[in-house]
Amino acid sequence: MTKKLFIRSSFAVMVCLIFGFMGAVATQTGIANWYPTLKKPWFHLDEDLFNSIWIFMYVLMGVSAGIVWSKGFYHKWVKTALFHFGFQILLNGFWFVLFFALEKPFLAFLDLIVLFIVILFTIKWFKIVNNRAAYLLVPYAVWVLFAIVFNFEIWRLNP
Repeated sequence: MTKKLFIRSSFAVMVCLIFGFMGAVATQTGIANWYPTLKKPWFHLDEDLFNSIWIFMYVLMGVSAGIVWSKGFYHKWVKTALFHFGFQILLNGFWFVLFFALEKPFLAFLDLIVLFIVILFTIKWFKIVNNRAAYLLVPYAVWVLFAIVFNFEIWRLNP
């Protein structure tokens, strides 16, 4: 690993973890009062496991973005790929606000669908720049699919 790749990946991981922390702050109200009262699907995860998986996803996302960024921000494909990455991380953070802070599971569900589509575009653009960076986002895409199903079930079970 080159020094440039290490520095850029570390910075990107920190940015992703900051977004994750902001999401965690947004969840505090809902997780304390609203979320425990909800009917949950049989496949719901313990909060600690759920949080640990998100942290792992943020690290993978950051490393992936760092790999793309290390290819040179001056290149139009890198800029396009990182633009998509930035858009998806904003949608990611917005989900926590919609679901937990605003207690709007249907809007959060719609956000996740758009997020998944943007992740697919991000993977496509990352693949143009670097295959490894694209493949590092695949677990994240799968995790968001799980979140879509989970979020839908929360909405369905709690009219």
